[in-house]
Amino acid sequence: MGYKTQRRRMFRTCLSFLAAHNNTLQSKARLLPLLNPNSPMSAGPSPAPFDPTDDPDEGLCADLDGCSLGDPSPPLPSLLIRRHLSGQVLVERAWEHWNQLGAPKLVVAPMVDNSELPFRMLCRKYGAEAAYTPMLHSRIFTETEKYRSMEFTTCKKLSGVKWCSYGIVELLLEIQKHFEDNFLISGSTRTKVLVLKPYRGVFRSYKLFKTFGDRPLFVQFCANDPDVLLEAAKIVEPYCDYVDINLGCPQRIARRGNYGAFLMDNLPLIKSLVQKLSQNLQVPVSCKIRIFPNLQDTLVYAKMLEEAGCSLLAVHGRTREEKDGKKFRADWNAIKAVKDAIRIPVLANGNIRHMQDVHDCLDYTGADGVLSAESLLENPALFAGYQTMEPTKDSSYEMENGVILDQSDLAIEYLKLCEQYPVPWRMIRSHVHKMLGDWFRIHPQVREELNAQSKLSFEWLHDMVKRLKDLGGAPALYGNGDIKSRAKANGVATCIS
Repeated sequence: MGYKTQRRRMFRTCLSFLAAHNNTLQSKARLLPLLNPNSPMSAGPSPAPFDPTDDPDEGLCADLDGCSLGDPSPPLPSLLIRRHLSGQVLVERAWEHWNQLGAPKLVVAPMVDNSELPFRMLCRKYGAEAAYTPMLHSRIFTETEKYRSMEFTTCKKLSGVKWCSYGIVELLLEIQKHFEDNFLISGSTRTKVLVLKPYRGVFRSYKLFKTFGDRPLFVQFCANDPDVLLEAAKIVEPYCDYVDINLGCPQRIARRGNYGAFLMDNLPLIKSLVQKLSQNLQVPVSCKIRIFPNLQDTLVYAKMLEEAGCSLLAVHGRTREEKDGKKFRADWNAIKAVKDAIRIPVLANGNIRHMQDVHDCLDYTGADGVLSAESLLENPALFAGYQTMEPTKDSSYEMENGVILDQSDLAIEYLKLCEQYPVPWRMIRSHVHKMLGDWFRIHPQVREELNAQSKLSFEWLHDMVKRLKDLGGAPALYGNGDIKSRAKANGVATCIS
């Protein structure tokens, strides 16, 4: 068969496949009816709007019409309820699931009021490969519809089709059977490598990225009651890739509520929480922990979590007493020891300020990925390689040959995402303060104007950012020449050989 004939046949079959699945690919996204049954996009009567006069910062920043959500994702083949499975089988399934998600290394950490949907989407645009929701209170989540609709939002973009040199290729393994003799698809669910075998045996491969929207996603809960935790987890499991248990919050509110890092005094309760989810969910359970002052206690803790059914462990390399990340350095030695002691994927948390820290942490600890929190709040483009760099003689080459990004532009992108995916105003206010912190230090009068606004609007915020840009003076974010391709990789087909 000639090369051109082969190419045309491949192209026609792809189009036939897409036509057969047109209803699925083009179906109108809708709100999650279980999470927000009174949404305007759900069946039934329209909801009564939240009254912003109660507390303007507690109201949603826009109508819910803009928050488009897809149907629940079917569980991946490996995600079956795992009752009475041996430890080795659980470990194998933990890795199978992790690899099916693309083994993401760059992860947005859970942050109360800060890792909400618009911010996650901004970070994903700039290199983040997975993200956590903010910590959700399991009891309030099960009892209060308003809490569910305001505090947990997600979206799902439809699977896209991308152009490559050989026509339109839909990134689903199901179509491989149409071209068994002409190409192979390998790689993870997130990224595929398409190896074409054209005429005369010349091989050419293309790396293809499938757009997932807000996925992979960890939904994090705090809890101290296994039954309540399971009830909350059952609500979100169709819309996430892991249900995560917060075992690391060190704040006073966690002490008062008996959750987070203060459960470290009651390991049997922690074990029961993990077992309850592991034995009754279709998605895996993950845990985020802090370390004990004694390393051996930390290793016993980690092994207990693995044996209880935890499929992924995120380790914050600080104790619960070490709350100030700027004052206390995270202990990478402890994270390395945990990674060496257990068999499931491990994520490292702590001391991640820029991409060099990412590389150093992964090399030193052997972890399977890293989490970043505070640094991302100031620089959501961190995972794309951008960092603040004051203009100096030594940095002139990077500035001339690299890519410059203005933090005010990131703020504008974030505000636009908030218009598309509504969240409470208090979250927006917090992010604007963090992202524009350098600008506010130079122009404190603008910050005072923001603080004086009892009720925000997008029009006012856009105007404020414009005024800051006109005033000027804040340092930019700089990156090397391959930043653009890294930031835009999600959803783009790139020739790799």
